[in-house]
Amino acid sequence: MSRLKHTDEEESKATMKGVRFVTDAEGRKVAVMLDLAEWGELWEDIYDNLIANQRADEPSMPLEEFEAELRAEGLLNE
Repeated sequence: MSRLKHTDEEESKATMKGVRFVTDAEGRKVAVMLDLAEWGELWEDIYDNLIANQRADEPSMPLEEFEAELRAEGLLNE
């Protein structure tokens, strides 16, 4: 298992504020750290897409049918 590290030299190579790469012992980038104050909205979009891709093969139903089920269970008024 390779050891992960982050060095000041790598930080100085970064071209984007709030983005830091984690490298393995051979210097290969294996992860990224994002400053959420700087990139939080972008991360939320990325995360939402990851979840959507993960659920792509799950069964679905038309919105109207889902709303009807919620109304029948008393969970949706309208």
